[in-house]
This record gives sequence, structure tokens and C-alpha cells, in this order.
Amino acid sequence: MIISCGEQTRHSRLQEAESVAGFGFIRDKLEIKFLILYIADRVIEPIPFDTVLELTLCDDGIDYFDFSDCLADLVRTGHLTLSEDGLYAITDKGRRNSEICASSLPYSVRIRTDKNVSICNQKLRRKSQVKASTSRRPNGTYTVTLSLSDDVGSVMELDLMVPREEMAQEVENRFRTNPEGLYSALLGTLLGDGKRT
Repeated sequence: MIISCGEQTRHSRLQEAESVAGFGFIRDKLEIKFLILYIADRVIEPIPFDTVLELTLCDDGIDYFDFSDCLADLVRTGHLTLSEDGLYAITDKGRRNSEICASSLPYSVRIRTDKNVSICNQKLRRKSQVKASTSRRPNGTYTVTLSLSDDVGSVMELDLMVPREEMAQEVENRFRTNPEGLYSALLGTLLGDGKRT
């Protein structure tokens, strides 16, 4: 199709919109709300807007603006709460409606959503088990606090003094990348044969 001067006809714009929107299984705002509730009911903790968006856009029939309207409407109607720090959580009312409406979602959408929520939950669990923070001491040095926990409780808590903020950030980043490695190395050192290398 040749378009002169960069203009499209109304007909071609409609065809393009139909072809883009035509691949999804979710067809209206009510189904988008069902999907958002389905997601919120399955995540293990409250999540920010971007995470809700990412999980909801698993179907090609959903666009950003419809999603935003539906999410705001679910908060307004008391199906979800929005905390001061921007996290969305499902309410009892939302949970009841999610249980009733879950089967209304297309099977393929539920399967894809379950897979994505499972990955999200793994990341959320990992984030809650591995923590690192830095605080400035009165003398100008920094304390880096590192903690590792599992499903039972605390595995390790460690405070380290470092002279510079950049070092503190590097320690935090490395710990978050491989906390088990530090734990193993520390145990290896503490339980080793005592010989210096």
C-alpha cells in the first residue's frame, strides 16, 4: 500500500488497529479486571504498578490505557489497595471475586499468567531473603549490613565497616549477586583447619 505524504486513510488505520488487537484472548475491560485480580490473588506480596503491568500484558489484546483504567477502577471499588509506597495488594472482596471469575479467563491466558506469576514470586521470595543496606557512621565511614534468610529463618547477619560509600555499594551488589557464595566462604574460613595459606 502506497501512502502519499505520510498520511494514512481512516480505513487503513482501522485495519492496522484490528490486526494488532486481534491476536489477544482478552476482549474487554471486565476481562482485564478479572486478569488483574487473578494476578493479585496469586502473588506472594504487594507489587508495584510496573510489575502488575508486566504480568497483565501477557495477552496481546490488552493495551496500556485500558489496563491503567481497570487498575484504578479496582482500587476505587475496593478490590485492590494501593499503599503509600505504591504497592498494590488484593483485598478480601477482590479475592472473593477472583475466585468466582478465574474460570472466565481463557485457559491459555491462565497458563501463561501462572508461569509469569511463578517467576515473579521466585524473585520476590529471593528479594525478601537477601537484604543489604548501608548506613553512614558519625566518623565518616560506612556500615554495610548483610543478611541472608531461608524459609525457616535467619541464616546469616553480618555488619561490615568500609571506609568509602562506593565500597559499601560494591559490597552490597556483590552480596546480592551471590549471598550463598559469601556464606560458604565464611563457613569455610571459620571451620577450616586453621592453617594459614
